[in-house]
Amino acid sequence: MWLSPSLLLLILPGYSIAAKITGPTTVNGSEQGSLTVQCAYGSGWETYLKWRCQGADWNYCNILVKTNGSEQEVKKNRVSIRDNQKNHVFTVTMENLKRDDADSYWCGTERPGIDLGVKVQVTINPGTQTAVSEWTTTTASLAFTAAATQKTSSPLTRSPLKSTHFLFLFLLELPLLLSMLGTVLWVNRPQRRS
Repeated sequence: MWLSPSLLLLILPGYSIAAKITGPTTVNGSEQGSLTVQCAYGSGWETYLKWRCQGADWNYCNILVKTNGSEQEVKKNRVSIRDNQKNHVFTVTMENLKRDDADSYWCGTERPGIDLGVKVQVTINPGTQTAVSEWTTTTASLAFTAAATQKTSSPLTRSPLKSTHFLFLFLLELPLLLSMLGTVLWVNRPQRRS
């Protein structure tokens, strides 16, 4: 049986485009201040939703804020996110930091099949000074410009069972594909001759 390349893309989401998320491994902020983190992503993922979630376990982290597919800033409570699609960087800002904001966070992008993300460990120092940490784009690489560790962690993939795209694929596209396959097999079945 022959399947068109476009049909294969429906079956194997994310197959043709490689993606990678990069960001700082650790950042420091001060109580009552703000903290800005930039995470970069590969070309081809500009209009995909970007998100920031909190929690050490990738599969069960709590999504704090998510873009809407455009470059408009989205703000929810004390957290905002803005996607710069031209530079392939999205920025997450946490304001009015509290001691209990110290935790593991994830920068991620929602995509068909399996989300991509990178872990960022946030520590909060006591005090009232404002600390802003951010990534800036340079010619060859991303440079971390605040008083935080200059490391980049490797990307992880999010469980497909938690992705709405995967559920859409499983619940709608798979039965459609199976019915198409059944139709092709039925039409091409051997015919009895009298």
